[in-house]
Amino acid sequence: MRYDAAIDFLTQSDPIMGKLIKQVGPCQLSASQQHGDLFSSLSRAIIHQQLSTKAAASIYHRFLQLYPHEPPTAHNILNTPDELLRGAGLSRAKVLYLKNLAQKVVYGLPTLIELEAMDDETIIQTLIQVKGIGRWTAQMLLIFRLNRQDVLPGDDLGIRAGIRKVYGLDKLPNKHTTLSLGQRWKPYCTVASWYLWSSLEI
Repeated sequence: MRYDAAIDFLTQSDPIMGKLIKQVGPCQLSASQQHGDLFSSLSRAIIHQQLSTKAAASIYHRFLQLYPHEPPTAHNILNTPDELLRGAGLSRAKVLYLKNLAQKVVYGLPTLIELEAMDDETIIQTLIQVKGIGRWTAQMLLIFRLNRQDVLPGDDLGIRAGIRKVYGLDKLPNKHTTLSLGQRWKPYCTVASWYLWSSLEI
């Protein structure tokens, strides 16, 4: 996926963002895109919540090893004893969240194809009905699975840290400040988000 139009727009609408884009280089967001069905994407997001990237990757790997012959499905999870999931490193809360997600998937949560027909906010409101899935988790699905182009996770610590660094703020911006600044990036907030995350690595 090419991001030329987004980069041209962001560079013209926000010179500071334009400078960051020049520092980071071409947008590699497409390389981060995920695959799999809705259950796979959301279960991965739940497992990664509130953990460092390294710790989350380790637990997710052990989780996948519980199902060596096929990717874990909603039915698999419902038939897996809590003790086995806990043994893979999942907290009690995350075991509860995964089982609730599995029940919702089995009993009628929309599929990815059905979600694709909805606007971003409708998708978020649909998904946050599942225990353990808040606005941030739903936004990660919008960005990394549904390829939506105008998502700005205002609560994301990495986004806020990137804004503080790039815009020379004295302290982390709050959600209101983050979303207010993001008005200048519409309709390409997703690409701006990727560059803000990337700013923390340079």
